[in-house]
Amino acid sequence: MSLYPFAKRINWSLENNPLSLAIEKMRSDGTPILDLTESNPTRCGFQYPKNWLEELSSSEALTYAPESKGTIKARRAVESYYQQRQYALSPEHLVLTSGTSEGYSFLLKLLTNPGDHVLIPKPSYPLFQFLIELHDVGFDYYPMVYEEGRWQIDREAFLDLVTSKTRAVILVNPNNPTCSYISKDDLTFLNEQCASHQMAIISDEVFLDYQLKKDLPAVSLVENTKVLTFVLSGISKVLGLPQMKLSWIAANGPKKTLQEALERLEIIADTYLSVNTPVQNSLASWLPQASQIQGQILQRVQANLETLRHYPLKVLSVEGGWYAIIDVPSLYSEEDFILDVLRTEQVLVHPGYFFDFDREGYLILSLLPQGEVFREAIERISRKIQNL
Repeated sequence: MSLYPFAKRINWSLENNPLSLAIEKMRSDGTPILDLTESNPTRCGFQYPKNWLEELSSSEALTYAPESKGTIKARRAVESYYQQRQYALSPEHLVLTSGTSEGYSFLLKLLTNPGDHVLIPKPSYPLFQFLIELHDVGFDYYPMVYEEGRWQIDREAFLDLVTSKTRAVILVNPNNPTCSYISKDDLTFLNEQCASHQMAIISDEVFLDYQLKKDLPAVSLVENTKVLTFVLSGISKVLGLPQMKLSWIAANGPKKTLQEALERLEIIADTYLSVNTPVQNSLASWLPQASQIQGQILQRVQANLETLRHYPLKVLSVEGGWYAIIDVPSLYSEEDFILDVLRTEQVLVHPGYFFDFDREGYLILSLLPQGEVFREAIERISRKIQNL
């Protein structure tokens, strides 16, 4: 029991799980670990353009001229980024934030009251629960099902979860960690349901550029006007720069509703003014060079995925992003297996339960580690699985 009456919304367990404790113990002992959970591109040996640091030293960084939505120069840079991908987007429909987490926070403030309800995908990234609970909002998971080699929305289950208090549906496109883009049919379904129940769509598209299956559509929702729609992205993934802390909300939807949403969103943004000036000033130079870092990341991801496919493992379809999923239906316990692999083989992977998969037996791997590390780690994991 806490010694102080802290807010109930942060009444989360503060105890480390067995996996975290095992990692901490091995690292304190100096035991090397082949880390296949590493998803920070700045620690994976990529070469960044040298001029990116030079941009930060501009004399403009010493002038503070805040704009609620972010500087027009930076927002036009984002507009150009989408134009290069054949999407039309006005800078007036953009709001810059210091990260996608802050973007979610702005949108929850805009769309929900305490006690309202949001739908989030399952499996998916575990951050959503914390962001939503910090706003005193309820949530349910709508399940994604793997059928005929693709992840799709379980529509019947989705419909059962919608209530009169449901204000928004979160979509991750492509999903983390299932690496699946939304299908046109699923988007049509979401638009129909959101229009019928006055729900907004929040589409997290930070991995959109990392398409691995060219025969499948990777469609952004930035031009979705059917319902109120907010697309989140940012340079953490687009430029592989998580430490620079600049993201954006791109808003669209029916004209009158969109205009009111943007006006209210601007007030929220003006309350924080959180995006730092040097990075905003640099964005116009950095974004046109995105291919220089994205090309390296895509090459690494594709090479590691090809390595993975050379082993007798059941690898689920990977459409886009930085992750892969190994399905081991016979796995007795994800946690026990991963702890065993960590302690005996010095290899670390994520268990599926971290991402709310519906059963045991999934191992989640980052495809970002350098090739020699990845190959050795997969060799050890494969050997373990074959011995089950």
